[in-house]
Amino acid sequence: MNPRLAAARALAAVLSGKASLNSSLPAQLDKVEERDRGLTQDLAFGTARWQPRLDLLAAQLLQKPFKAADADVQALLLVGLYQLFYTRIPAHAAIGETVGCADKLKKPWAKGLLNAVLRRAQREGEALLADMERDPVVRTAHPRWLQKSLKSFWPEQWEAICAANNAHPPMILRINRRHHSRDAYLALLDEAGISASACRYSRDGIVLAEACDVRGLPGFAEGWVSVQDEAAQLSADLLELAPGQRVLDACCAPGGKTCHLLEAEPGLAHMVAIDLEAKRLTRVRENLDRLKLDAELIACDARDTASWWDGKPFQRILLDAPCSATGVIRRHPDIKLTRQADDIPALAALQGELLDALWPTLEVGGMLLYATCSSLPTENTEVIDAFLARTPGARELDLATEAGLRQPHGRQLLAQEGGHDGFYYAKLIKIAASR
Repeated sequence: MNPRLAAARALAAVLSGKASLNSSLPAQLDKVEERDRGLTQDLAFGTARWQPRLDLLAAQLLQKPFKAADADVQALLLVGLYQLFYTRIPAHAAIGETVGCADKLKKPWAKGLLNAVLRRAQREGEALLADMERDPVVRTAHPRWLQKSLKSFWPEQWEAICAANNAHPPMILRINRRHHSRDAYLALLDEAGISASACRYSRDGIVLAEACDVRGLPGFAEGWVSVQDEAAQLSADLLELAPGQRVLDACCAPGGKTCHLLEAEPGLAHMVAIDLEAKRLTRVRENLDRLKLDAELIACDARDTASWWDGKPFQRILLDAPCSATGVIRRHPDIKLTRQADDIPALAALQGELLDALWPTLEVGGMLLYATCSSLPTENTEVIDAFLARTPGARELDLATEAGLRQPHGRQLLAQEGGHDGFYYAKLIKIAASR
């Protein structure tokens, strides 16, 4: 299959609200030649990254918008525009190959339209975009609701946040303390000719100068190292783990933090890791097996404690709550297409419900670490503020990290170009049982 067609079909599912790229792209990658898979991924993710900008440009070039049934043609046009403005693909090849895909969509009428619009974009696109730069949606390539939210919450940082969201993320590793120190593994990377440096905030983090195939990393198959963003790595130390503790990792998939907690404290008495979907736990088990670690995995709704909790209290709980994922847009740019403003209050309500449900499973004196990969205070400090107000036995603890910005509650990490993702942490201690 032509990589442009594969990317467009994956994107069409996203534009139609039926899927994310993580779910729609793999099936399309299976249909292209192996040599074209990298290009297909770049076309899909790159088009999603710049879609708010490209979509407004397309609206300037089209006489009328596409019908809902023609989301595939719309996606193909966006893929064509992405090639013209954000790749080194020659314009004649980008236009010709993209237009040719219309036949495979069984919509031959679209060939003339795509050809005309893409050729006009080649001639006039740069000037049109320059005229549209006054619109912050065009300038930042973020949907209007998100651009306004970031500007409102982070008036001094919002443009830097948008720039970081549009940048390609670095590849960051987490060394396994059970095998090597960070310095020792940096030496192994140097011997392998892989340029890398220590992360600033995570003592287990290493950032690579250039991304590489994990199979080329020393000892990857043996579990010496994993791929995980620096911000996500902070949870292991913030939880203050100790031998003999029972630990709960709620909403655990894909298991990076579960594994890190087990690496950081081999003496844990028991690790329970739960997630809503059983199929997501398959990935958790694969990660545990590669690292030769073990945890009790349970597919359940964390709020329904009667269905999964054995009544034995936990000394530590990590609640990595479902969220808007606005802090990891650079890794999942289709978030710009799939998230809407109305999602945020609903997510905040869910986060509060999870806190309320899990709190009784924590023993008095135990700690709960609340985390999200959101950049929006509505899901973060405001959720913790509301929880503390209604939970007399809960108190907040300081976080032992300089990462991020201090908030009314917790700390907010904002995405950094070349550095960590956007993330949020708050730590709570249970000083008394609920009445």
